[in-house]
Amino acid sequence: MEAAKIGVEVIETALETMPNNPGVYRMLDGKGDALYVGKARNLKKRVTSYTQINRLPERLRRMVADTAAMEILTTHTEAEALLLEANLIKRLKPRYNILLRDDKTYPWLMLTAGQAFPRIAKHRGVQEKGNLYWGPFASVWAVNQTVQALQRVFLLRTCADTVFTNRTRPCLLFQIKRCCAPCVDRVSKEEYGKLVTQARDFLQGKTGAVQKDLAAAMQQAAENLEFERAAALRDRIRGLAYVQGSEVINPESLGDADVIALHQQAGQACVQVFFIRGGRNNGNRSFFPVHAKDEEAPEVLAAFIAQFYDDKPPPAQLLLNHAPQEQALLEEALSLKAERRVYISVPQRGEKADVVAHAATNAREALERKLAESAGQGKLLAATAELFGLAETPRRIETYDNSHIMGTNAYGVMVVAGPEGPMKSAYRKFSIKSVLTPGDDFAMMREVLQRRFGRALEEDPDRSGESWPDLVLIDGGAGQLSAAKAVMADLGLEDIPMVAIAKGPDRDAGREWFHMEHRAPFQLPPRDPVLYFLQRLRDEAHRFAITTHRAARSKKLTTSELDEVPGIGAARKKALLLHFGSARGVKGAGLKDLESVPGINRATARAVYGFFHPGVRLED
Repeated sequence: MEAAKIGVEVIETALETMPNNPGVYRMLDGKGDALYVGKARNLKKRVTSYTQINRLPERLRRMVADTAAMEILTTHTEAEALLLEANLIKRLKPRYNILLRDDKTYPWLMLTAGQAFPRIAKHRGVQEKGNLYWGPFASVWAVNQTVQALQRVFLLRTCADTVFTNRTRPCLLFQIKRCCAPCVDRVSKEEYGKLVTQARDFLQGKTGAVQKDLAAAMQQAAENLEFERAAALRDRIRGLAYVQGSEVINPESLGDADVIALHQQAGQACVQVFFIRGGRNNGNRSFFPVHAKDEEAPEVLAAFIAQFYDDKPPPAQLLLNHAPQEQALLEEALSLKAERRVYISVPQRGEKADVVAHAATNAREALERKLAESAGQGKLLAATAELFGLAETPRRIETYDNSHIMGTNAYGVMVVAGPEGPMKSAYRKFSIKSVLTPGDDFAMMREVLQRRFGRALEEDPDRSGESWPDLVLIDGGAGQLSAAKAVMADLGLEDIPMVAIAKGPDRDAGREWFHMEHRAPFQLPPRDPVLYFLQRLRDEAHRFAITTHRAARSKKLTTSELDEVPGIGAARKKALLLHFGSARGVKGAGLKDLESVPGINRATARAVYGFFHPGVRLED
């Protein structure tokens, strides 16, 4: 209670200058990290409630006890405060807030503008002005399905502009009736424009009108004895019918909507989101927001929705299976963000209720799978603790590996696993910076561990955070373990358990040897579940190391010394390489030779020559 009294004093001091305006407040710990972010219509009135410590639940009492400072931001309205609160929660991830862990960027479908023959393509990231976008889609698979439908029904091009402008004959997509080959003038600009209009109507949900137009065109072609054209239109109508028939859920009456259903069980929650655009199902995704066990569905849903739409536009309507907390305020905030009216409803009957019920079933099944996986993972972690003699079940296991080719493009990696399985947001890659003897894996491992744990000590010297491992696994044998232990001893971290996993003499999975300090090397029975678990951790580290190394190697293959020459961009670099054949050819070229390259003026030629011949003085 003494700590809570200190926290109350901090809050009372902040209240002395706190206004009665709408806004957002942040409770901070002794390090300045956010403990909690909240919004209020009246800041002073809302924050005052935290001083009545006896009326607060135990979780909020702990929060008040941890509070060392407070900060506020005022807004014009409570709706603006709600939007700001969601943004700060996603960015700061306070420990006492409901958290949506969603770092995914969603794919969109793009139709280019300003071209005689627009193309359709997948798109992520910043949306360019002028182009048309539909989405978001739940996954790349979902957007690929729509692209394939557009190819099959509307024959629009998907190739990049560089490919399109250099074609001299139709590609394979034309042969299999997935493109109308505008690249070689197999279709006029006007005819292609009609296809684009039909595709746009289809994406906006006007499927019936599109089907009617295609049927009329086929009938007209048949009457004119244009049987080849009629057959092509028939194939397109069949493609459209296939697309419509292949939908698991295709609630045409919904238009643009997100169907959001929450299911809670065993103190955890799953939120299932179906993306409906133009009456088409763009896929669904499961989310597992982090929240306290005593927080109810309305509160969890409200926090989820506010954070989910922080970085994406909300559709015209949200269909939920529970009414969220402060529904009217949430509608106002989303409408403010979308700059149009957004409705939130909990349908009770009809097609909308059926779709919400389907989403709720998916949420329940996804949560049950997750709970089952977590239970299995918990048993494996407990068995791992028993195998290695750990004081308690590990909540964070870090596995390390290296990858290189004779010391080039050398990378070390760290993968992390816990009670919920792989923690991919915690994975780290380390580009080896030391000048090493090629193939010196021991030195690479020493550098990786020094950097990882040296930084951890700087950021959290008291080791009070959750980023410290309960077990460290090293891919290697006794030598790697010895090198790793030496690093940890130098850092004063000898109490962190470390185990090295070495493959057997034939490098066969199932015959691994485990090395620990003060214990003879040992093996596990070939079908031991813990062995499979540890193999998966080791293999995941190996996979991550290999893909990281390959990405670095591929990047290096596409770079050259010309990238370091000031004033040389992609176009001039290409011109030089085409003329001389390689960066070595450019390096050995004379000044006159450089000046003769198309697109290279005298000043650029002198800059290139001077870069490769720094000791040579050039005459004006």
